[in-house]
Amino acid sequence: MSFEEEWGQARNRATDLHARTQLNTAAPHNGGGSGGLQGGEDLASSPAEKKKAAKAIDEHLLKDTQKAGDVADEDTANAVKAFKPKDGDGWLTSPALHKAQKAWSTQVKSLKKRLAAESSALRDTSNSFSSNELGIRSQILRESDISKIT
Repeated sequence: MSFEEEWGQARNRATDLHARTQLNTAAPHNGGGSGGLQGGEDLASSPAEKKKAAKAIDEHLLKDTQKAGDVADEDTANAVKAFKPKDGDGWLTSPALHKAQKAWSTQVKSLKKRLAAESSALRDTSNSFSSNELGIRSQILRESDISKIT
């Protein structure tokens, strides 16, 4: 058998295999996989839940963190004044409390920044997942004739 004959047979077998290729379908695992606009059932990652979590951070955690920080700052400031040296005598507690108060304020600010970053990341991820899902769906539909089948 010549190379051309062998090559022709191999090409025909490949063409036959390609012509018989089909996509099998199954029920989506955990409700995912159909590429819907709203997420939820269609995405393993729910944009609505991410937005809800971001809202909880903004409306509760950030505000409660600020309130807790303010209460501690006020109480500590009063203690610093109470232990402040008078007439040359005083406690070493006052400068130590003042130092602790500065550290506390720094930590509260740091926590609030972190919470705000998490809230923003949740919203960005929600938007990104939705956009990616829609982009992949439109790319698949554009590159295949699957939409004509249904």
